[in-house]
Amino acid sequence: MAFSLNKIMLIGKLGRDVETRFTTSNVSISNFSMATTNSYKGKDGNWVNETTWHNITVFNLSDYMKEQLKKGKKVYVEGRLSKRDYTDKEGIKRSSTDVISERIIPLESTGGSEAGNGEPEEYTSSSNTINEPPQVDNNDDLPF
Repeated sequence: MAFSLNKIMLIGKLGRDVETRFTTSNVSISNFSMATTNSYKGKDGNWVNETTWHNITVFNLSDYMKEQLKKGKKVYVEGRLSKRDYTDKEGIKRSSTDVISERIIPLESTGGSEAGNGEPEEYTSSSNTINEPPQVDNNDDLPF
């Protein structure tokens, strides 16, 4: 069996507040956009800022965490990339690459922490506990 890795870690600012909808089975799906900025020196020697926008999708995000995730706030997001194809309202085929978030840590507070210990609250996907790490056979004769 071939193993692969699909992991992304981002630190950036939210481009909009969280929007939440529910599936027919009452699973909440929250979405927001996030901007990351890469800085580099251009050919003329001046610094250039290049901003990339990311679409973030979160399943079963708590109401408390939704209140922490406000437009303009800095946040850490960890998850995996997911590409989807769809047809828009005008019938044009489009594709989108989204980050399916498994962990979120607000890096700026919007008020007092419910934890009360000075540590930032964080969201961790409950689906992480389902995925067990692969079993490794230590008896293989590996050349390295």
